[in-house]
Amino acid sequence: MTRSAAIADSVAPATVDHMGAPARRRILSKLLSHKGLTIGATIVSLVVIAALVGPLVMQGDPMKLSFRTRFLPPSAEHWFGTDHYGRDIFTRVIYGSHLSLAIGLAVVLIAGTGGTLIGALAGYFKRLDAILMRVMDALMAFPSLMLAIGIAAALGSGIANVVIALSVAYMPRTARIVRASVMTLRSAEFVESARVAGVGHMRILFRHILPNSMAPLIIDLTFIFAYAVLADAALSFLGVGPPPPAPSWGNIIADGRDYIVEAPWITICPGIVIGLTVLGLNLFGDGLRDVLDPRL
Repeated sequence: MTRSAAIADSVAPATVDHMGAPARRRILSKLLSHKGLTIGATIVSLVVIAALVGPLVMQGDPMKLSFRTRFLPPSAEHWFGTDHYGRDIFTRVIYGSHLSLAIGLAVVLIAGTGGTLIGALAGYFKRLDAILMRVMDALMAFPSLMLAIGIAAALGSGIANVVIALSVAYMPRTARIVRASVMTLRSAEFVESARVAGVGHMRILFRHILPNSMAPLIIDLTFIFAYAVLADAALSFLGVGPPPPAPSWGNIIADGRDYIVEAPWITICPGIVIGLTVLGLNLFGDGLRDVLDPRL
């Protein structure tokens, strides 16, 4: 390591890790005492546990047909009832949760990584800002869901295509948030100290500036997770999501729309699960924002 890099590391990481143990304990105490965050984390944890453990312990086949058990209402044997093919709705919802959460997580990883890279480069290098952010502005000119539907329709149905469509739709949001944080920090004292010490721009950006921009990014990614789960259900409902007969929350609801009068539980039960999952993610994100956002 060069002498200039050693000098910069002695200054900037102190800013990155500016919170001591008492401050971290105080933030942890706020997180645990925030009612909305606790409720949201509990709901999300239950859904994640059901998605991970459910397929391993449940003996039912989500695609097994049984015409003798068609349109059975919710009961002790079939908690969410059965559909027009006699398939158990609860089993299909559990298996569908695995797919929906996997798509949401993939969207968060891709949109978060791509948006962070674009926003960081645009916020730090003024020459790239005009180019990169005009592309992001062009994408943001369309409503996110409409843009995702258009991309998914062009690419065709499939899990990978849904992930690509949703990642492209939500990447501009992440890019703008990271850009704003980087633009605020690029003139900070510890960044100027690193520049005076002769540290390269990329090292300053990715080692010293981005770690200080994690709080708003993490908050944003929790909301993107919720939007991705909801948008995936919408795409599946419209027929451009994961193709049937693989169960997903959206196509379960789509299967029951023709029978909503005779068997409303086919659409109501997975709809409630979607609503609770999105509510839990939003409460969790709101709690993180209340605790971690210094402007609040």
